[in-house]
Amino acid sequence: SPHHFTLTDEACATLDPNTKMYPPLRSAEDREAVRQGLREGVIDAIATDHAPHSDIEKNVEFERAAFGILGLQTALPLTLRLIQDGVLSPLEAIGKLTHAPAKLLGLRGGTLAVGAEANVTLLDPTTSYTFESEQIRSKSLNSPFIGWELAGRIEATIFRGKVVYDRNGKRAL
Repeated sequence: SPHHFTLTDEACATLDPNTKMYPPLRSAEDREAVRQGLREGVIDAIATDHAPHSDIEKNVEFERAAFGILGLQTALPLTLRLIQDGVLSPLEAIGKLTHAPAKLLGLRGGTLAVGAEANVTLLDPTTSYTFESEQIRSKSLNSPFIGWELAGRIEATIFRGKVVYDRNGKRAL
């Protein structure tokens, strides 16, 4: 998951419940091993591990807080950092988010092949922004990345040929 190739256990030093997840964050050496696994193709896919929790579950002492963080909205920008860091090429990074998970699950998705369902995400990989809680599209706000400068913004999502999301928050479901 993006938080495991981005963060280390040092993020937990503040006892912010938003850094409590399962599996837990590990050392910098462990994070590097995950990045190496991605680089060498030992790790086939990147998954969000999206685990939203209510304020009642997360805004408590670290020891009592639920395990898990939001992962969906930050997955792309954190994965794009792997490209900047030379861990993955752009095609490898996008492949680990799209066709590799589909293949592992036996799904036909994750491809732009002729005849495939029109499931497409349009993104601007160059747009930088500060990730703020007001931008979160989930019903919960449990993310350790609030306040982080991120690059890569999803502009629109097309599902089965219909726009279901655009950056301005309009939904066409």
